[in-house]
Amino acid sequence: MSQILEQAEKLLQALPKEQLGFFPTPFYRLDRLSEELGVNLFIKRDDFTGMNLFGGNKVRKLEYLLGEAKAKGCEYAITYGATQSNHAMETAAACRRCGIKPILYLTAVVEPDDADVRANLLLDKILDVELHIVDILPGETEDDAEARSFEMGAARAKELNESGHPCYDIPMGGASVVGSVGFANGYVEFEKQVKAMNLNVDYIFHATGTGGTMAGLAAGRKMAESDTKIISITVSPKDEKYLRKVEKLANDVLALIKSPAHVNIEEDLHMDTGYYAPGYEQPNEAASEAIRLLARTEGLFVDPVYTGKALAGLIDYVRSGRVPQGSNVVFWHTGGATALFAEHEILGKLY
Repeated sequence: MSQILEQAEKLLQALPKEQLGFFPTPFYRLDRLSEELGVNLFIKRDDFTGMNLFGGNKVRKLEYLLGEAKAKGCEYAITYGATQSNHAMETAAACRRCGIKPILYLTAVVEPDDADVRANLLLDKILDVELHIVDILPGETEDDAEARSFEMGAARAKELNESGHPCYDIPMGGASVVGSVGFANGYVEFEKQVKAMNLNVDYIFHATGTGGTMAGLAAGRKMAESDTKIISITVSPKDEKYLRKVEKLANDVLALIKSPAHVNIEEDLHMDTGYYAPGYEQPNEAASEAIRLLARTEGLFVDPVYTGKALAGLIDYVRSGRVPQGSNVVFWHTGGATALFAEHEILGKLY
């Protein structure tokens, strides 16, 4: 292992961490899809992070988040998301693993059917969480309802803390400085795999929502002194303000672990908002076709909310020539396959 990667690992080991996942996750070439697209396409299987059957990128963040929660002696943890949130379900599962009581405030972006509870919401109920569904009221936007969910969570945390039951607050997606350290660590893990294969990676594609994964990857890339270009495909509308938030988060990660590296928007953050339409948790044909293509060529599955849209972006970049033929390209599979069993409004038409 290079001295640069050894130093990066040493910096990352300074924080409290709870072992939840199974790392390193697999990294290998997708031979048939590579032939179809004309690039050397590899996959990083963070759907295999483990902890339970469903895995996903959130496990990397939760190792550090719940490591800090346990170090602080917290009895409860609160987090937020949509009713089919991967992050919320994985947080609840990780809390159960750690002996911490999970509380979820979930915004009804798609109204759940009490008679037919599906996918992540079903798993939340099996995990026996303290569950609060926050409906979008007449005249409200999704953002308005989310803001109310944060207020409700803050009030519940205050109540618990004041009654002597310490509560740990986890933001949506685990997109905090501590959580994002998990993906800085993930990038160092990836770089070790790349070096072992004597491979030079030109591009990484991944889905971005709340920004924690994007920030962590950017921080890890700088720590590893890598020149691989990371292209972050958004799953909802994002703007310059979002990029500034991710830039700050990445640099806060580097500061927390006392790394001298620095991330800046112009050099290190490449975001594309062209593949999420018509909206978050709303399917589109490009993502549906990407889901079918990966299944048909490799027998693998991605979801219509996150990874399907990121893969659609990757495919379009290749077919349009923005990624040259023969490039070494990595698709970072962040999990989320439970959405394949969600409500029809989320799933769309796949066959």
